[in-house]
Amino acid sequence: MALTLAQAATASTNQLAAGVMETLVPNSPFLARLNFDTIEGNAYQYNSELTLSGAEFRAVNAGYAESTGTFTSATESLVILGGDADVDRFIQQTRSNLIDQMQTQVRMKAKAVAYKFNDAFINGDTAVDANSFNGLKKRLSGNQVIAAGTNGIPVVGNGGTDTQAFFDQLDALLAACPDAELLVTNQQILARFRSASRRLTSGAIGFENGALGQVTMTYNGIPLVDAGKKADGTQIIPQTETQGTATGTTSSIYAVSFGAGLSDPGVVGLTNGGVQVDPPRQLETKPAWRSRIEWYCGVALFGAQPAARLTGVLAA
Repeated sequence: MALTLAQAATASTNQLAAGVMETLVPNSPFLARLNFDTIEGNAYQYNSELTLSGAEFRAVNAGYAESTGTFTSATESLVILGGDADVDRFIQQTRSNLIDQMQTQVRMKAKAVAYKFNDAFINGDTAVDANSFNGLKKRLSGNQVIAAGTNGIPVVGNGGTDTQAFFDQLDALLAACPDAELLVTNQQILARFRSASRRLTSGAIGFENGALGQVTMTYNGIPLVDAGKKADGTQIIPQTETQGTATGTTSSIYAVSFGAGLSDPGVVGLTNGGVQVDPPRQLETKPAWRSRIEWYCGVALFGAQPAARLTGVLAA
């Protein structure tokens, strides 16, 4: 059974792992929504429907023309994500009177793991980092990538026809991912969305209160969120993409549907063993305590339209 990390944290009997998962979730718009399917081994092979078999009407005493559906085979491998948190014995002993230094380092490591997963979910490329997994930017192609204008398109622009043209393209994005549950972009585009909301009278843009108390913008009821930043502070979805003559000034919006497997198409997380957290232990090589977070994880895209990307979005 596929579970979100929040559900897994509630069900976990390992308090260390549960605590780390509770830190991962609020630091990731994806981990808060992804269902993770537990698999055996280090890879998952599956067949996706490619073409349907034929169906027809027949006359009395006549037969059917035989036809067979076709499938395409895909394999998703698990990757190893995590890190070590070390604290010198002296620091743990002398500076933990108010805040436990080991717990603080583990919490910060969990946050770094969330940021790394967020970046890989969008930008992961095994040609750049063979130890990672491919993200949406590399996986999506063909009809699942929509160019918003030859030279990009502004969200607001003149506040009239430009705004309407942009939302026409956004609707095209949602048509390419009809079961979308999340729209993901960056801070600059979110700011222009807020400007657009003051100009539209259709009520398509709204706001909702999230489970953690945050206010989230929505488009036709679909949350619109910032993908966030990498550990180095740079944006996961930067406003530096190029489309036509718009050099280094455009960005993308991703539409994502979250599924639970072949019977429930969408983007699905894969794991073996879930998030594992080693209790602190003393090292032999140096006078320090170490806790390790390790997670065997991956991502699979089930169905024909699990996600889509709109390129060429100008923060104007």
